[in-house]
Amino acid sequence: MTGSGAPRAGVRRAVRSRIADAFADAGVSGVLHAVDIDAGTELDLGADTLHSTASLHKLCLVATLFREAAAGRVELTRRIELPAGAERSPGGTGVAAMLDPVAMSLRDLASLAIAVSDNAAADALWDELGLDTVNATMAELGLTRTVAIEPLREMYAGMREDAGPAGPAGLVDPAVVARLRALDPLRSNRGTPRDLTRLLGAIWRDEACGGEYGVGLRRVLGLQAWSHRLASGFPFDDVRVSGKTGTLPTMRHEAGVVEYPDGGRYAIAICTRAADTAAALPAADAVIGTAARMAVDALRLVERGTTTGR
Repeated sequence: MTGSGAPRAGVRRAVRSRIADAFADAGVSGVLHAVDIDAGTELDLGADTLHSTASLHKLCLVATLFREAAAGRVELTRRIELPAGAERSPGGTGVAAMLDPVAMSLRDLASLAIAVSDNAAADALWDELGLDTVNATMAELGLTRTVAIEPLREMYAGMREDAGPAGPAGLVDPAVVARLRALDPLRSNRGTPRDLTRLLGAIWRDEACGGEYGVGLRRVLGLQAWSHRLASGFPFDDVRVSGKTGTLPTMRHEAGVVEYPDGGRYAIAICTRAADTAAALPAADAVIGTAARMAVDALRLVERGTTTGR
């Protein structure tokens, strides 16, 4: 931990050790960054390690949409049509799973991209904004190591090519997984936990965009349907968790904000890799919530003198 009010070095080492042990027990390697959005106190465990971001990059995409709208360059209510068939990006949720043409507003596409990680909705926004605009926005916000190089349709096309004749069934073969470009942060969309918490802090402090656009952006980021990772560490009715998952073979990530009723706000980003190539690893999902809870409890103990039992 660093920042104002940093705890003793022994406490810092103890918390980091507990988190590392939790990752190991779950069969994953993991990196983490957590920061008190208002006080600036932080806890890191490999926070500057570059990772493939997978669907975590939808945070960057949607933040750019609302920032562009706040600048008057995009109209959030403009409707566009997503054709059916092979032109639609693959995926099992949202528009990506639908069979007929769909027309909706840009902000509703953003909602689906976050709420159910809809790849077709996200790629429609990538097409609307452009990779260069998203990357320039991240650079403006200080995310120096976060870069998008391709929309999701291209990432999945690359995975199909890398998987070869075995197709999707090959994605549990360690030899196939080892050659997936999508898992290589030097050949895929990428970022670091520290960059992602910097983005989330900017959003929650109205630095990414303010007024109704900041409110609208935070509303969208609070819509995620999945509660098996980050949110699992905070099972309380009065604690709000907003977040976005990212998932590829052996990779399970999440970045989000945890808000307590006493006003405490904490941005957290966790990236993990599992040794096991199985698609279903409940312990690997759950440890993201466990590690996040440890980190937030430590930050609250430093800044507020209590974790209030939570």
